[in-house]
Amino acid sequence: MYTDGPPRAALTVDQFCAALSIGRTTFYEQVRAGRIRVLKVGTRTLVPTAEIDAFLQKLAT
Repeated sequence: MYTDGPPRAALTVDQFCAALSIGRTTFYEQVRAGRIRVLKVGTRTLVPTAEIDAFLQKLAT
């Protein structure tokens, strides 16, 4: 899970998907729908760790 090691400010796509037990296709569908916010650093896609809680809150409403 994403809590191993030092606290992280952002996760990779694979780490985010593993933390929520969702696939990459679902992840990118949710990004396109605006439910998950991502950051681009060069060619890398990162997801702020706060997006885990934000995404779960959006699903609950």
